[in-house]
Amino acid sequence: MTAQRAVVLLLVLALALGSAGTVALVLLDGDTATSDPRDAPTTTPAPGATVPPSPDLARFYGQRLTWEPCRGVGLCATLEVPLDYRHPRGETVGLALLKVPAADPGRRLGSLVVNPGGPGAPGTDYAASAAAVFRQPVRDAYDIVGFDPRGTGDSDPVDCLGDDDLDAYVAQDPDPDTAAEASTYAGWVDRIGRGCADRSGALAAHVSTVEAARDMDVLRAALGESSMAYFGASYGTKLGATYADLFPDRAGRLVLDGAVDLSLGSRELSRQQAQGFETALRAYVQDCVDEGDCFLGDTVDAGVARIRALLDDVDAEPLPTDSDRDLEVGNAFYGIVLPLYSRDFWGALNDALRAALDGDGTELLWFSDLYVSRGSSGYTDNSAEAIYAINCLDDPWAIPAAEVPDQLADFEQASPTFGSVFAWGLTTCGGMRVEPAEPPREVRAAGADPIVVVGTTRDPATPYQWAVALADQLESGVLVSRDGDGHTGYNSGNNCVDEAVEGYLLAGVVPDDGLSC
Repeated sequence: MTAQRAVVLLLVLALALGSAGTVALVLLDGDTATSDPRDAPTTTPAPGATVPPSPDLARFYGQRLTWEPCRGVGLCATLEVPLDYRHPRGETVGLALLKVPAADPGRRLGSLVVNPGGPGAPGTDYAASAAAVFRQPVRDAYDIVGFDPRGTGDSDPVDCLGDDDLDAYVAQDPDPDTAAEASTYAGWVDRIGRGCADRSGALAAHVSTVEAARDMDVLRAALGESSMAYFGASYGTKLGATYADLFPDRAGRLVLDGAVDLSLGSRELSRQQAQGFETALRAYVQDCVDEGDCFLGDTVDAGVARIRALLDDVDAEPLPTDSDRDLEVGNAFYGIVLPLYSRDFWGALNDALRAALDGDGTELLWFSDLYVSRGSSGYTDNSAEAIYAINCLDDPWAIPAAEVPDQLADFEQASPTFGSVFAWGLTTCGGMRVEPAEPPREVRAAGADPIVVVGTTRDPATPYQWAVALADQLESGVLVSRDGDGHTGYNSGNNCVDEAVEGYLLAGVVPDDGLSC
C-alpha cells in the first residue's frame, strides 16, 4: 500500500501510548456522500426533548444549532456544553459536529449519533465517511451525526506534547530492554502527564467518559430527538453504555460494536488485549503460510519468530526510509500492529514486512504515522494525546517501572510477541497530574431499551470475550457474534450481522440474544 491510495483512517492509539484500555480503528475507502447537504431536513424538537436533568442546564439543552455546509459532504455546527457539569454557569467547551443528512428524506427516521472509538478519534471524520462506514439502508433513513468528544479533534483539544516530542514518544522502544531505555521510558511517562496538565489547564481534568456521555444528551436535545439512536465502535461502546446508564429513559436504539468489558481494570484489559493482538498476528501468519511459499517461514511459529526478530533488529539499528526520518522500533511496532485490524490490509502488511526485511522501513513508518495521525508536516489531530488524557482520567491506576518485571511472565504467556509491550504500558498513567471531576460508574443501564452488542471472534483490539461480558453487564444487552477476523463486525462482509444491526436500527427488531453469525 502506498500513501497515494485513497484511504481514510480513523484511529485511536491505545497500547503503550495510553493506559491499557481500548483501541478503535476504522479503515475506510475514500467515498463520500453525493447529496447536497443544503437539502437537509429541519428537525422540530419532539415534546419534552429539551427538558434538562437540572434547571441550571436549561440554556444548554435549549440551544439551537446553526448548521453550515462543510467538507463537501455534510453540515457542520458547534454545540456548547459546560466544562464542569457541577458548575454549569462556569466555563464552556465547544463541540464540533458534522451531520450527513439522510439520503432519502421521505424515509428519514431521525438522527443516528456515531462514535468511532479511541478514545480520541474525531467523530466528525467518522460521520464524513458515512458512505463507507454504513450501508445504504442506514444512510437512507438517518442523518449520520458525528461529534468530536470534548478534548479531541476540533472540540477544544487537549495538548500534552509538542510535535517533535510526540515523534520521539512514539518512536521510543515500547519494550525497554536496557537500563537506559527503561529510564527514557519512565521519563516520557512523567513528561506526558505533566505536559497535559501544563499545556491544557483545567480542560485536562474534564475529558472523562462520563462527562462526554453527559454531552451526548445535550447533543440529543439540540438535535430535537426525544431518544438517542446511537452506533458506537470500540471505545465508542464504553461511551454508549455509559450514556445508557446515565440516561436510560433517553436511550433508544443503541448498537455497540467491538465492545469493551467495563468490569475489567486496566491491568486485565491490557493483558487480554495483548492476547487479542497475538491471536490476530498468528491468524495473519497462518494466512501467509496457507498461501504457500510464505516469505516469513514455513510454519506459524517460524513466521511469528521472524517478525519478533525484525523488531529486535530495528531496535538495534533503525532502518532508513524515503524521508528524513528513520524507522525506529516504536514505529515498527505500531506499523505492524495497525494492519492487523483488518484482513483487507494483510496484503499491505506483507509488502511492508518484505521491504523492512530488505532494509527499507518506508512502508512500516507510513503505517505507524497513520496509527498516530501524523501527516507529512505534522500531526493532523490530537488522538495520540487525547487517548492518554481520557484513559487516565477514567482509570488512573498504574504501577512503577520497578514492578514491570513481576508482570512479564503473565503477559508473555498471554502474548509471546507483544506481551512485554503491554506490561510496560501498565506504567503509563503514573505521570497523570490531575484528578477526574467525575469518577467512572458501574454500568448496568437499568431500564434502557434493548442494547445490541456485537463481538468478533478474532478481534485484535477488543477481544470477543469483552462483548460477551458487556452484553451480560447491561440489563438489556443482546449479544450478536461474528465469526471472523478484524476489528468490529458491522459492514465487514457478514450479511447476518448487517441484517441484525439494520433490522434493529431501522425497524426496532431486536435480534435473538446469542445470535451467531
